[in-house]
Amino acid sequence: MNLDYAKNSIEEVPFGQYLEQFQALDPKAAAVRTGIPYDAERKCFTMRMLQRTYEISWPECKVTCLDKTEGVFAIMEDAVDAKIFAIRYLLNGVQSDSTGKFLTYRELPSGDLYFQQFQGRCLMRLAYGFGFKLDKFAEIMDRLGAKKLSYGDVSYEVEFINGHFVRFILWAGDDEFPPSSQILFSDNFPLSFETYDLAVVGDISITTLKKMQ
Repeated sequence: MNLDYAKNSIEEVPFGQYLEQFQALDPKAAAVRTGIPYDAERKCFTMRMLQRTYEISWPECKVTCLDKTEGVFAIMEDAVDAKIFAIRYLLNGVQSDSTGKFLTYRELPSGDLYFQQFQGRCLMRLAYGFGFKLDKFAEIMDRLGAKKLSYGDVSYEVEFINGHFVRFILWAGDDEFPPSSQILFSDNFPLSFETYDLAVVGDISITTLKKMQ
């Protein structure tokens, strides 16, 4: 089955359309549904993405990082896809807890259908971006405040967006074997996002790591 991966991506819808939906949102109802705090007096949501806390004003959608530190890229302030992902959670997401289980992309609903594109877009990009410099990857993850794990040659867990966690695992490359990687998603992601949207999780995360080199 030949699927047009790009046409299913959240990036195919212009930011302006998402902004219109965000502005039409009932912010108090969205806060109850998603568990994202909303300050009605100041008219802003408080949301976490990649270990950083952001305020998102409503209805303007002005994004401000509240805990910006030197050497850490606050991606939601600068990247349109990160803003869209946050808006989509406020529009469609539901508050949920992971059972503690993490899923490969193939294990997600219809993951097999989109795996080839996810592999090239995320897994290979991660592997060849950092598979020959594991120490740099670890230094960046430590700076970000990620949780160190014991899988592969180096691995870390980050909170991508409130209560939704991602694990990044790397195996080093050498003269004989290419580097490889794995990205795992906490099992509550499918309750709020489509499987093909999760490539954006990889994109946003890897872009952040590269910006921090």
